[in-house]
Amino acid sequence: MDFLKDLWGFLKDRKKFWLLPLIIIMLMFGALMVFAGGSALAPFIYTLF
Repeated sequence: MDFLKDLWGFLKDRKKFWLLPLIIIMLMFGALMVFAGGSALAPFIYTLF
């Protein structure tokens, strides 16, 4: 949790709130790759990239 607190402090102090949607989207794509990597959906997801 310290990492998240440090990240929030960085975003708040330097007024970089525009980075938050980018971080969330990158985390969602990463989770999609991890969870769909071993499933039958993998060939369809990999064609997007």
